[in-house]
Amino acid sequence: MIYQDLTPEAAVDALIALHAEATTGLKDALDHYFKTRTVPTPEERAAFCYPELLVTYESQGLQPNISRAFAKFTGPGVYATTVTQPTHFAPYLLQQLRYLVRDYGATLRVRPSTQEIPYPYVLDKGDDLGAGGVSAAELALHFPVPQLSLVGDEIADGTFAQERGDPLPLALFDAVRIDYSLKRLQHYTGTHWSHVQPWILLTNYHRYVDQFVQWSLARLREDGPYDALYLPGGGVIARDMREPDALKVIDSSPWHRFQMPGYHLTRKDGHDGITLVNIGVGPSNAKTITDHLAVLRPHCWLMIGHCGGLRQSQRIGDYVLAHAYLRQDHILDSLVPPDIPIPALAEIQVALQAAAADVTGEQGEALKSRLRTGTVVTNDDRNWELRWTPERKRINLSRAIAVDMESGTIAAQGYRLRVPYGTLLCVSDKPLHGEIKLPGAANAFYDRAVGEHLLIGLAAVDRLRVDRAGLHSRKLRSFDEPPFR
Repeated sequence: MIYQDLTPEAAVDALIALHAEATTGLKDALDHYFKTRTVPTPEERAAFCYPELLVTYESQGLQPNISRAFAKFTGPGVYATTVTQPTHFAPYLLQQLRYLVRDYGATLRVRPSTQEIPYPYVLDKGDDLGAGGVSAAELALHFPVPQLSLVGDEIADGTFAQERGDPLPLALFDAVRIDYSLKRLQHYTGTHWSHVQPWILLTNYHRYVDQFVQWSLARLREDGPYDALYLPGGGVIARDMREPDALKVIDSSPWHRFQMPGYHLTRKDGHDGITLVNIGVGPSNAKTITDHLAVLRPHCWLMIGHCGGLRQSQRIGDYVLAHAYLRQDHILDSLVPPDIPIPALAEIQVALQAAAADVTGEQGEALKSRLRTGTVVTNDDRNWELRWTPERKRINLSRAIAVDMESGTIAAQGYRLRVPYGTLLCVSDKPLHGEIKLPGAANAFYDRAVGEHLLIGLAAVDRLRVDRAGLHSRKLRSFDEPPFR
């Protein structure tokens, strides 16, 4: 069935209907196989496919002069992508399609694709394969399975090879790439992917989690926009929950079972809450989680973590607002080579600095004495100090003011995957000046500084919400970009 000449609303409804038909058919076939070992027929299996959205732009002369960074065509043609979870992505899809129809007169079609839905992506849990000892290897003989050869970032990385006669890419990620990441998000964070919010804070210390949970509980006690806090392992704290019951949910959360536990404070409007993920230490974790968060098209991610201060004038507890990165993390060198500049995004820089002023109550020179703007070195070796002689020269040449292990990776991933990014770090030690991180001094610093630092990140999110359209900078878009944000 092909749906043609659709409004944006009708196109999304058609995507929802086709996706529901395909996933329901696949689930029913799986249940039938679990009970009777009946193999789906080739005709039945042909229906286990994602819906496809096609957008046609026929230029009638000069292209519209559009200043926004997204929902723009590079030229006339047919653009297409497969779609998964269209109910969840409906607000995003509607925003993109309404702009394209209004400003370009684009026409919309929806049809079943030939891209099969892998059977694990319609199962609610990874281990619910039914009764009777059915193995994954057995199911792979009769049902679509994930194939890594079909999952990639060629569009985002600019290596996509356009086949003559095929539609142009409409979005950075197709359905099978998105479903792959949605399952990985559940694995790493311990929470369902649908609870991830569009404003994301990333940190590298669990103490920030403790502060975020307490701050969230306070918001849930207010008559404000927030309505629930989702915890790793499936726990949820609702607005009307008694405090003793809420504390029991917190205490019973098995967050330690998950590599990068996630916490999601949702709002009544359903799409504007805040997520905090403790990504742990190192650039590998930073790349892993952002690879998967990116498919949800968040409004931004901010790194709120600790760093080593590299200047004599810095004090423990001072802040570093990164405006450049010396990337020595190496994990993205083949995708975004280190000689590619990662630009600071003005909207986020302004929001973080203004939030620091709001939370600390300091302005002018007083604020400047605590908040330095400069280059952050991101290193993949926590013991970089043991290579002091070669490191000294690069630090001096870069004029770096701080060193950490995640910020440059997170910023480069934001640049690569078109997600606005920013970094506000707190100085926890000064390795070049005799103030190394020792247990006693570190604990005193954590107790004093973590709460204020987190509040600055949260206040920055409040400021960024006011102008989210301007947040999606043209700095992140290439010359041959897919239309969708």
